[in-house]
Formats: sequence, structure tokens, C-alpha cells
Amino acid sequence: MTTVDDRVAGIFEGLEVPEGVKAELIRGEIVLTVGPDMVHNLIVAAIQDQIPHARWRRLQTQDLTIPGAASQPQPDLVVFERGAVEEFGRLLPAPAVTLVVEVVSKTSVDRDYRTKRLMYAEGTIPAYLIVDPVEGVCVLLTEPSSATPSGLPDYRTERTSRFGDPVPVGVLELTLETEDFQTYA
Repeated sequence: MTTVDDRVAGIFEGLEVPEGVKAELIRGEIVLTVGPDMVHNLIVAAIQDQIPHARWRRLQTQDLTIPGAASQPQPDLVVFERGAVEEFGRLLPAPAVTLVVEVVSKTSVDRDYRTKRLMYAEGTIPAYLIVDPVEGVCVLLTEPSSATPSGLPDYRTERTSRFGDPVPVGVLELTLETEDFQTYA
């Protein structure tokens, strides 16, 4: 990290965030967002309930660290295999994570579809699921790669499904049912 990154990270570490506000460090910028819509929370809960507890840890409000990216995002849901890491501390290393889920809000569209896509690929997270209640779709990104035509890390595989259609998530060896997912009013 550069001196500026270190200063921003220091400010971020000491930041007192009011209840109901989420703080993330994204590419060296501190991003604050208000609490999510109930539709958002119900989608996250529905996904979490479908992931087998016996094999996987499924956490909300878990900060990640992405090596070299000056980022500490807090995905809506983080999934990693039990025993993959020592289970203490605030930061979970991105390479230990199997799946991240972001539920798009009306103000996070660009960040979820572009910035976090590249950031999670850079962190070599095997699967990134974007659930979009604005458009009524799920976008599953897999196979992170640093060897892309743009020269930026990205995912090689992208599969889009409409709400109501099942979403096969190979890295978890399961298929998510989405018939209960709602769009925003």
C-alpha cells in the first residue's frame, strides 16, 4: 500500500459508523451506505438458508481483505468452507472464500456489477453471485482470471437467470431456488 492508502486504511479502521450504516473500503475509498430494503434482506436470508450449514460457513456483515487492492468490502453474504481459516478477527482473506453474494440496490448498481466484479476476481474468489431485484435477475460469475483481454482481473464465465429460475452453483455443489425472490417496489 502507498502512504495515502495507509492513511485511508487507518481512518477506515478507526471509523465509528452509526447503527444502520454499512462502511466498506473499496479501492482506497470509504463508501457508506444506509441499511438495506426488506426485499434485500429476504433474498439474503433465502440464499443463506439453502446453503448446507454442515459444510459451509455463511456469514453476513463479514469484512474481507483483498491482497493488494486497498479494499475491505463487506459483501451481503460470504460463504467459505468450514475449517478453511482460523475463525477469529475482523478480516477474512478473500482467497479463503468460495462464494460472495451482493444484492443490488438502486444506488449500488455500478459498484456491484463493475467495481466489485473486478475486485472479487482480483481476490480469486471462485464465484460471485449478483442478485438484482431492480432487473429481476441473478448473475453468477465464475472462473476468476488475471489473463483477460483488458488486462484487468475478471471472471471468464457469466450465467444470467431470471428470478424464478434455478441457479446452479457448482462451487457449492447445489442449485439455488429463486422463486421467492422479489423485485423492488
